[in-house]
Amino acid sequence: MLWDSSSNKIIIGYGQWTILEISVEPWKKLIIHEVIEYKFDDWVKQIAFNTRSSGGAIPTMQWTNGIVFSPANFPTTNATIEEQLKGTLHWSSVSFAIKEKFQKQIVKENATINLVDVSVNEIFKELSITLKAQSKYANNEDSI
Repeated sequence: MLWDSSSNKIIIGYGQWTILEISVEPWKKLIIHEVIEYKFDDWVKQIAFNTRSSGGAIPTMQWTNGIVFSPANFPTTNATIEEQLKGTLHWSSVSFAIKEKFQKQIVKENATINLVDVSVNEIFKELSITLKAQSKYANNEDSI
């Protein structure tokens, strides 16, 4: 096994024959077509109401670097797959709210919402910086 850091490839072989090549090709671009910002408490109330109305399972949202967010993807079509193969992700929208402190679980309005810390993901870290920069509520005490 040989790691080629210049091309982000792992080459697995036997003698002079290459058996398998593994290539890591990060996303090049994320395009978000609509950004929806909420006050954190308002969004939690909305999610709690929707969960009770549908009788659904406990919703899970993503947290990184002081924001909670939920992306909405486009349906998988030939066009979206073609874009992805070129390295471009398209989200139809991303909903977010400022939430500086991470909590694994939030219980409000007789509903439970789980948060998952996705801070290890570089795309999500960059997303959080971008969303915070355009936030209307970034310095609001209600967001904590």
